[in-house]
Amino acid sequence: MTLNNFTIREIEPKDNPKIAKAIREVLIEFGVPKVGTAYADTILDTLSEAYTVQNSIYFVVEKNGEIYGGAGIKQLDNYDGNICELQKMYFKSEARGMGLGSKMMDSCLQKAIEFGFEKCYLETLPYMEEARKLYRKAGFKDLDAPMGDTGHYSCNLWMLKNL
Repeated sequence: MTLNNFTIREIEPKDNPKIAKAIREVLIEFGVPKVGTAYADTILDTLSEAYTVQNSIYFVVEKNGEIYGGAGIKQLDNYDGNICELQKMYFKSEARGMGLGSKMMDSCLQKAIEFGFEKCYLETLPYMEEARKLYRKAGFKDLDAPMGDTGHYSCNLWMLKNL
């Protein structure tokens, strides 16, 4: 899928260092804590391998060989139920404001439905306002408490969507 010369495609092993760098840049830009968030995730440098498990997928946003962001779907960690998590959805500033977030969200949620998940969960932070607007527009509702145990104890806003 292409939009404004940006392509959304499934991650490949060669993308690992570029997507890890892009995600860390976005987290630093927003002043996100380096502990208790995606910044500290051990899988961040090996995302293509992390999404080889059943019913998981990770997409990247690419333009001219550079990676500008990504997002994935995977079973919610440490949760006994048919709920996936929208994970590691981040875009560098050059890829924001042109509809890529909506396209990426559509791609991820469509895959979640194909995988047979009943609901999709996500965690975010208060100052990720534009992201929260996008999530609400896609039908995510605020929760009062986290679900599962993702290890992202610094993320203090939780949302859920029926698929």
